[in-house]
Amino acid sequence: MNISELQVFLAVAAERSFSKAAHTLHRTQSAVSQAVKRLEDDLGERLIDRSTKDGRLTDAGRVLQEYGERLLRLDEEAQTAVRELRDLRRGRVLIGANEGAVHGLLPLIAAFRERFPGVHVDVRRVHARHIPMEVVQGSLDLGLLTFHPRETGLLSVVIDVDDLVLLVPPDHALARRRLVHLEEIGRHPIVAHNDPSPAREKVLRIFEQRQAALDIVVSLPSLDAIKRAVEMGLGFAILPRRLASTEIARRELAAIRIPELRMRRQLRLVHRRAGAHSHATREFINVAQAFAQDK
Repeated sequence: MNISELQVFLAVAAERSFSKAAHTLHRTQSAVSQAVKRLEDDLGERLIDRSTKDGRLTDAGRVLQEYGERLLRLDEEAQTAVRELRDLRRGRVLIGANEGAVHGLLPLIAAFRERFPGVHVDVRRVHARHIPMEVVQGSLDLGLLTFHPRETGLLSVVIDVDDLVLLVPPDHALARRRLVHLEEIGRHPIVAHNDPSPAREKVLRIFEQRQAALDIVVSLPSLDAIKRAVEMGLGFAILPRRLASTEIARRELAAIRIPELRMRRQLRLVHRRAGAHSHATREFINVAQAFAQDK
């Protein structure tokens, strides 16, 4: 069904006159009559009783008027929705991140939301190893990683850089130290995350290469639980400084540098090199690039 012909029919139905509808639509009466005739031919039904002077609708005409008005409202709503997506008054950005990376994403989300408050930012918890392929395949718009992905077809923006530190209770003797070596860490219990990751494997490899002990006594499923365990004195933790910045500022935890673990962890926002991005995703990338330049 042709939308323009439907609009002509609805004008005739509203005016109950071909001539008045033609005047309203700024068309000739002949053009209006032909449009209605084509619609009738497509449907195989008479829509207007031409034997009457008042342009009375047939039963089929009354049914089409009801549905036609609803169709035009939907058409207008659809066009408005698309315009709002283009103008970033609505839309969604779907980002994959693991628990450790999402903390570094929050300042970027705040910067984006300040410019585009109508766009929904949806951050899903996804294992870091799965994020690159899901971005490549389009299951995710963007991903957050602390390592450079091997997958081709991806570009990235470095939005943050951080170091690993040893977190200890603020009243512990080590809290007064500026740095601590791997060999010393081996003499203390460690609380660790039980979810494997490239960063965790790299730390374990460094300890192994230096033949330094690492006494993991508690493994926990969340970063908040790990920090709370350190506060309670269950052990120390090796984490990126930014993950405990609030607790460090409040002096609930103390952070000590580990010279042998000078791993500058780059937090990367990854996106597809090619293929269509939504307007919202494209603007999120632009905000990330500007955010990175200001760091």
